Amino acid sequence: MAKKLKKSTKDKWIAGVAGGMAEYFDMDPMLIRIIWIVGTLFTGIVWGVIIYIVLIFLMEEGL
Repeated sequence: MAKKLKKSTKDKWIAGVAGGMAEYFDMDPMLIRIIWIVGTLFTGIVWGVIIYIVLIFLMEEGL
């Protein structure tokens, strides 16, 4: 069965995007959050926030 990228319902702080990515890549959710924050700070805060908001609407809800 193929894995599907979905928002997490059990490990979420804002919308479950980082938790869902962590489940998909089998990583620690805190590590995903740290990578996201550092990447956002180094590439310009606006783009990181815009991409996160887009992912909120594009990713399906997990079970």
